[in-house]
Amino acid sequence: MKHKLIAALLAAGFAAPVLANDMAAVLAEMKRLSTRIETLEKQNKDMEKALDTQRLSEKEPELVTRLKAVEFQTLSMQKQARQIESLEGITVGASLTGVLQKVGARDTASGAEEARANYRGDISVTLPGGEMGNAEGKIFAHFRFGQGAGIGLRPTYTSTANSTAFQTSAGSDDSFGILAQAWYQLKIPLLDDGLKTNAREHLHLTAGKIDPFVFFDQNGAADDESAKFMNNAFVHNPLLDSGGDIRADAYGFAPGAIIKYENSRQKGSEWALSLGAFGSGPGANFSGSLAHPFVIAQAETAARFNYLPGNYRAYLWRNGRGRGATYDQIERKHSGIGFSADQKITDDVTLFGRYGHQLKGTVRFDRALTVGAELAGNPWGRAADSIGLALSALRTSADFRRDSLTIDADADGNADFGYQASGSEKQLELYYRFKLNSKVELTPDFQLIRQPGGNAAAPTVKVLGLRAKVGF
Repeated sequence: MKHKLIAALLAAGFAAPVLANDMAAVLAEMKRLSTRIETLEKQNKDMEKALDTQRLSEKEPELVTRLKAVEFQTLSMQKQARQIESLEGITVGASLTGVLQKVGARDTASGAEEARANYRGDISVTLPGGEMGNAEGKIFAHFRFGQGAGIGLRPTYTSTANSTAFQTSAGSDDSFGILAQAWYQLKIPLLDDGLKTNAREHLHLTAGKIDPFVFFDQNGAADDESAKFMNNAFVHNPLLDSGGDIRADAYGFAPGAIIKYENSRQKGSEWALSLGAFGSGPGANFSGSLAHPFVIAQAETAARFNYLPGNYRAYLWRNGRGRGATYDQIERKHSGIGFSADQKITDDVTLFGRYGHQLKGTVRFDRALTVGAELAGNPWGRAADSIGLALSALRTSADFRRDSLTIDADADGNADFGYQASGSEKQLELYYRFKLNSKVELTPDFQLIRQPGGNAAAPTVKVLGLRAKVGF
């Protein structure tokens, strides 16, 4: 027992210095931790103070600066997302087209050689028009401006060799524009299974100020004078446009309404039926009654030739105010039928044709046939380029053959035509569209008009031109 007590005392004596050392280490560690906590509390207060303001300062802690930067970036992304969401469904298109044409003295109404330039600008905006159940609305607005009336040819059946020419009635010194189109369209799905996305039949209801040729007489190879053929006889059906049966306002637009049924159940064989009514004469420019409108009905279908797409359209029209097409300026009812077709026969070649037949009305020409082709530039390594060639024949009506020597439309005692109309006026147009880049293209253009105005004794009109277009 005595020996055990002595051993314990010896062990405690040896352990005392060790415990003292451990206690000092613990106290030092506690002091270090206390200092660290004070530092962290100070930093935390500084961060809280810095975060109270959105301003950045070089005296702020680095972590605060990074947090603010991340916050700013997040807010910016959210703002951009909201802007993108607000712009969803909005599309804008714009183009500027300029044309220079030259014609000899014997081919002009003035009897002098003419070289004329003009330009035309078009801006279009499409906006979401809201929803009504499953139906979706669309708002479309089109603004047009320009200067230059183009060359003035002696009497011809085609209304112009330059359909891009646009100038307001204020004259050449004023280049302000017009609201060309402004219409609302409602697309109504005809549901089979209750799912709007699966609908393959639709009704389209459109009303407002409209270019009727946007919805009728369309043609994939010949309906855009700013990119394809410029002679008006090739842009639209000559009886409707050059002949004047459509009787829209001075710029080609009119208030109207359209209903269209569209069936796309079979891919590649889609078809549609359309019916439109438009203001005519004084009703087209809002200066008179909308009675006796221009009414047109169209049936159209897509088709495949050797697996290549094509479109075929047939239409019937009636105008209760046919004075614009009547050479003696007496208002009569006019009616007619027309056809328009475009068909790709190879990957590079598209053929097109139009035919118009006057059923009722006193007109200068009562039959119109236009045919042509467009060749893409793939064979010579210029896929975006194209060559276009078109031919037409506008047959003089029996009434105009009889009256052309004596008719006095403006009652001034003088014959307005002064020649015997007998043959058919024939046009030819050839162009090469050269694509400089994705936004700019140049198009040299050449036109011939034989027997202008049905005058077999008149020399052939020759027109040289160059068109430039910038668009997006």
